[in-house]
Amino acid sequence: MSGSFDRAAHRPSGGPVISAPASSDNFRADPLEAETDSADERVLPMLEKVPYHPARSDLAELAAESGLRRVHILAWRELADVEAGGSELHAANIARLWSEAGIEITVRTSYAQGHPPEATRDGYRVIRRSGRYFVFPSAIISEVMGWHGPRDGILEVWNGVPWLTPLWARVPHAVVIHHVHRNMWRLVLEERLAKFGQLLESRLAPPIYRFSPIVTVSWSSKQEIVELLGMHPKRVHVAPPGIDERFHPGDEPKSPTPLLVSVGRLMPPKRFDEMIRIAAEVRCTHPDLQLVIVGDGYDYPKLKEQVREMQAEDWVRLPGRVSDDELLSLYRRAWAVTSASVAEGWGMTMTEAAACGTPAVATRITGHQDSVAEGQSGLLASSSREMVQQLNALLADPDLRNRLSEGARKHAANFTWEACAYGTFAPLAEAAIRRRRRRQALGLQ
Repeated sequence: MSGSFDRAAHRPSGGPVISAPASSDNFRADPLEAETDSADERVLPMLEKVPYHPARSDLAELAAESGLRRVHILAWRELADVEAGGSELHAANIARLWSEAGIEITVRTSYAQGHPPEATRDGYRVIRRSGRYFVFPSAIISEVMGWHGPRDGILEVWNGVPWLTPLWARVPHAVVIHHVHRNMWRLVLEERLAKFGQLLESRLAPPIYRFSPIVTVSWSSKQEIVELLGMHPKRVHVAPPGIDERFHPGDEPKSPTPLLVSVGRLMPPKRFDEMIRIAAEVRCTHPDLQLVIVGDGYDYPKLKEQVREMQAEDWVRLPGRVSDDELLSLYRRAWAVTSASVAEGWGMTMTEAAACGTPAVATRITGHQDSVAEGQSGLLASSSREMVQQLNALLADPDLRNRLSEGARKHAANFTWEACAYGTFAPLAEAAIRRRRRRQALGLQ
């Protein structure tokens, strides 16, 4: 499918809602309901409403109605992995809440160094086997042979390399795509592998998924998936990530001098090297500026060398991974959270900081366009020069910071993990119900 996607026309007015009737105070309208379709492709009656703040019982009732008692999740990495990031945190929260709703969950991922091949976390089973690349064929073979145990449905997390569930899964399945990787391939792989990765993601795999329900985490990511992968917009559902309850303003005062905080895996697509250069420019106007970059990854030595060469050791800090308490403190004390990333599905650090009352200044990219409410919870920049200007304006204007801080808290209040878990499960449940009804119509059950 080709053609443009009108993001403004398809995005609801706010909140992590997939579908709901406009007439209810507790539900919101699904922007896709107005689109016509054949009768058995319409959203089933029980899925025409998705609660704005669903209770755990809502998810349990949907699981019971769909017959999905056992669900397997296929993901490249798992939360225990040393390179775990937002995608792994997202999958772990989904698995936890599905498990709490009474669904038997098995998560299959690649091996995580220093951790056993099988474990239990938050009520769900984790299987960690095979390396970064061999996990794909080995997990598929294990699923086909039934070695992971029985399942009623499959959720695959397509993180660049797909699991190709439409070709082999004989149970209802759905797909999570956080964002389209595009030029990220060339930043993390050598040339030949990068070209193949781009070809697989953009040309070879999409036709296989043309009839599969897809869940993504932002409306801007949906726009990319529709326009770049050719998916039908009615098959792409949006369920934004939630925010852990520990992120809230508290009583901790802001840093007495300008403090910027950047959080994430230290890898090329995050462009922490560019963030350091941007901060150096801002220091020309705000010489007491401090920058803290939280996280670890294979770019750590390169960033340390950059800081040394720039003689910035007195104002740039690279603490690596930090405790939950220290991260919370940094979010609260920061004048702004920043990101120069070139690709994101969402931007969890933007909304975590927002929940603490800290605005964001970030690149105007997919994901950031939704995790940051531009002009309300933060500012977006289309270039490094513009980001310097935005940061200078924010740091110089206490009224602007206060207004964005209040807007950040209001924006963050829209997002809960319960809504995300329900919204991610709903398309899989719909597929299961539709499959059962069709089988009943054909007299197969």
